[in-house]
Amino acid sequence: MIRIAVCDSEKDARAYLSELVKKQYAECEITEYHSGREYLAGKGGFDLVFLDMKLQIPGDGMKLAQEIRSRVGEKQPLIVFVTAYEKYVYDAFDVGAFQYLLKPVNERKFASVLERAVEQIQSGMKNQKQSLVIQYAGASKAICLDSIYYAESQGHKVILHMEDSKLEYYAKISALEQELCGQFFRIHKGYLVNLSFVDGYSKTAVLLTNGEKLLISRYKYAEFVKEYLAYIERGQEQH
Repeated sequence: MIRIAVCDSEKDARAYLSELVKKQYAECEITEYHSGREYLAGKGGFDLVFLDMKLQIPGDGMKLAQEIRSRVGEKQPLIVFVTAYEKYVYDAFDVGAFQYLLKPVNERKFASVLERAVEQIQSGMKNQKQSLVIQYAGASKAICLDSIYYAESQGHKVILHMEDSKLEYYAKISALEQELCGQFFRIHKGYLVNLSFVDGYSKTAVLLTNGEKLLISRYKYAEFVKEYLAYIERGQEQH
């Protein structure tokens, strides 16, 4: 399921863009926001954001895009700017925008942009992420996902449990959960498990290949089983 955000201060504009998305691509979750503040207060984790340059005042959309891009460790969406202010178009590429659309939005042009965006998102989902880039000791550090057994939440930090070591850094496990969805699953508020290291499970615990047992929330059990079996099936298809 692709998650899409539509950010525009005008209600009719939000409704129009949402309708265009649904018309072309029904298998998605759309959330509308009228301001940058409202977007930033939300749960995030979007794959694609349609963002009006203006929002409440000219340039507000760019400020929101800059804030999104500054959030290291959080899932980074494709950004498509929607604007009636052509002079802002070139600024869009400073924040790695995927594309821009001029108002009034042409339906055919919109369909083309959405199609290409969805193709890129789906391609990224199929090609599993190979490494996790974190901010550690004042620098960026890449960690191979296949070396992480699980991530543990502890206060404002996340502890990565690996084969022969642990690594602790400042982050939110909820943001990590969004970034690593597909190979990792949140079995408990405190644990995010690498599905490739699951050796067995019961309704109360998950057993890892290194012998560790982690508590699983009873509210997460059914969803975990579904995701784990789907992960195993994907692995079999690739072989």
